[in-house]
Amino acid sequence: MLSLRELTIGYGAKTIVKDVSFDVAAGEFCGLLGLNGSGKTTLLKGICGLLPISGGGCFLDGTNCSKMNERARARCFSFMPQRLSKLIGVTVLDAVMMGLNPKLGIMEFPSGADKAGARKALEKMEIPRLSEEDFSRLSEGQKQLVILARALVQNAPVMLMDEPDSALDYVNKHKTLSRIRKLARDEGKTALVTLHDPNLALAYCDRLILLHQGEKISEVRLAGASVDEVKSSLAAIYGDVALLERGGRYVALNPEL
Repeated sequence: MLSLRELTIGYGAKTIVKDVSFDVAAGEFCGLLGLNGSGKTTLLKGICGLLPISGGGCFLDGTNCSKMNERARARCFSFMPQRLSKLIGVTVLDAVMMGLNPKLGIMEFPSGADKAGARKALEKMEIPRLSEEDFSRLSEGQKQLVILARALVQNAPVMLMDEPDSALDYVNKHKTLSRIRKLARDEGKTALVTLHDPNLALAYCDRLILLHQGEKISEVRLAGASVDEVKSSLAAIYGDVALLERGGRYVALNPEL
């Protein structure tokens, strides 16, 4: 269980996220929605320790995450950033095995079993043919699939992902979000993922958290929610939306189009 309690995060003296509280359970795929500048990325960076927490707290199964050192935090959280680091002269397989760093000791190298696990992660992403390619020469979409494979290898209980679909084509967007949902459900992972497209969130997430100007303004659990509940939550950040429902699934439309 990931628990945020009145979490406040910023850059220097500027506060971006203010008094945000919610829980995400093991096995749950929770979508974080909000317009540009709403604080979604800042929130994820604060949770995993890339930004300091200036108020409130972040807890994992009751343990205060801000008290953890970097290695301990990396064992608890995998983070997939929106902008990927530049890895030049590094093979795809080696990039995936970087997910093992929190578990390896000083001067310890990945074992044969570790390499086999990394190859299996690439197979799950359907890109095993790229294992010996130079990471820097891949397309942005391919790089995102590699970083997702790295998160699989890291095997942290909490997956934090910042727009994992942003550079992917239509087919891979759906494949990737389907895999994230399956990982959460089958392996009991806690998944907190920022998304821009509300329809992708409606299709794959169990619950939606909506941010506006750094504050949580709405929350809705999709299973069993009424059309009015979902529409009201989305309208809080997107304005008037038309919502179609069929078989318990929703599609949001801009009524002006």
